[in-house]
Amino acid sequence: MRGSQHHAGADPRAATRRIPRPDAQETMPIAVPGRSSSGQRVTTLDALRGFALFGILLVNIPHVLEMPSEVDGVESPVRRALDLFVQFRFNVIFALLFGIGFGIFMRRAARKHPHPRLLLARRLAVLLPLGALHQLLHPGEYLLFYGVLGVVLLLPLSWAPRWVSLVVALLIPVSPVPGALVLGYALARYEIPQTLHARRKQLVVVFAVSAALSVPALLTQLHGPRDLGFALTTVVAGLCMATAYSSGLALLVRTRAGKPISAALEPLGRMALTNYVTATLLMVSVGRLIGLEGSDDWATMLVFAVGIIAVQVVWSRLWLARFRYGPLEWAWRCITWWDRQPIRAQAPAS
Repeated sequence: MRGSQHHAGADPRAATRRIPRPDAQETMPIAVPGRSSSGQRVTTLDALRGFALFGILLVNIPHVLEMPSEVDGVESPVRRALDLFVQFRFNVIFALLFGIGFGIFMRRAARKHPHPRLLLARRLAVLLPLGALHQLLHPGEYLLFYGVLGVVLLLPLSWAPRWVSLVVALLIPVSPVPGALVLGYALARYEIPQTLHARRKQLVVVFAVSAALSVPALLTQLHGPRDLGFALTTVVAGLCMATAYSSGLALLVRTRAGKPISAALEPLGRMALTNYVTATLLMVSVGRLIGLEGSDDWATMLVFAVGIIAVQVVWSRLWLARFRYGPLEWAWRCITWWDRQPIRAQAPAS
């Protein structure tokens, strides 16, 4: 890799053609978290990523370790609760955040580089081999899916007016995840996530409406078809509850009571890519070691999931005290900018 080399000259336009080395506070983990208009991180997005990681883990462990949902025709109440409150909820939030990250990255890259779509293409390209390798341990995982959707949908939409992205997001009928990815991208182009700090009233309205709609949607799913992959009732309930969860957490972390929650989730979310992949490594290795593969011990599964998240919260805090980015986030950043990026955290001013 090499950085761009430009020599100073008399042409005053030279500064606008330089490809500046991004500083430590830009394009942070998972395709650049949002910021306020003042340039500060919107840490709410980090907290949401950490929250989404936990919910996804609760779904992924039973899937990867092939835990049966029924034993002798009796369904586990834990599995049923996960189907109603977790499944098709947190993957929607995660996809939305991925889309937001790509949208913010594209806006910032356009101010820093003459070919921002090239950078976005590199960023997406990283997900393809990484997702393919991850598929070997976790069939059906999302990184490869996001990479493909980004190439097929987000890159072409980068040439279109931002309202087109919003329309496309609302018209994708196949699954809520592609729609959420494009919706997040569109919202970032409208700078909505970047200004969350100024949108408390709007968040309250969104939470109230989505929470109210979640009740009949959940009851409909409860008494509707059990085929989660194709049931419209599941999709509708998932969208309503994902919106309620994310807007509710965004409001909670702004309160005094929510500060400890935010403090735990933010480091987890800043290293979301690293934590997502390492969680798979832990569930495959440790999960099999403790006998969860093919097991119906759902109580142990819950303890195991909480344990993984607890370990990742601690190690994320320790890592980020010394480094600017998580390991995979740093590598992703280097490839995106095709330049070796600084990783050591800056020492506090004396």
